[in-house]
Amino acid sequence: MELQIKGKNLEISDQVRQYVERKIGKLDRFLPMVGEGTVELVHEPTRSATDRYVAQATLESHGLLVRGEERAATLYAAVDAVVDVLHRQLAHFKGKIYRKGRAQGGRAPKEVAADILQDVPEAPALGQLVRAKRFAIKPMAPEEAWQQMELLGHSFFFFLNADTSQYNVVYRRKDGNYGLIEPDLTAR
Repeated sequence: MELQIKGKNLEISDQVRQYVERKIGKLDRFLPMVGEGTVELVHEPTRSATDRYVAQATLESHGLLVRGEERAATLYAAVDAVVDVLHRQLAHFKGKIYRKGRAQGGRAPKEVAADILQDVPEAPALGQLVRAKRFAIKPMAPEEAWQQMELLGHSFFFFLNADTSQYNVVYRRKDGNYGLIEPDLTAR
């Protein structure tokens, strides 16, 4: 298995690299069809000490993507947790291969896996407009916009900025803070 290990806001030491390769390598033994994978380790300065480290792993096998993301207080605990998630997903997939193979007279696992992968539904085509909404927009400050967003329970809010007379979007970030998207009309 080809494995790429990336770090964000932290440096990946050789010890951490070996630990991740050893843990993810066990999944390769579990289901040898896994071709390549990416592991991203992130250190986030959050208030909660139990969510400081994030491990995201994506494994690809003949068109099937298995992805997991877990948070933990330590880097090693986050890696262990994401490996457990991937292990459960691969066990479920391998069980489908085994059950389908037994039902079809003991065909080779690779043939059965190819059949199962053909049965996986394709993602819907991108770019389909499924709903349109209209609402009145009144000018407001960004602070008022994020308060409105919170009152509505949305993750973003479109508004007319009273200070700049431009349309903006305020959104909730994963770290609990807010972001503001402003148009740059000079770039063309």
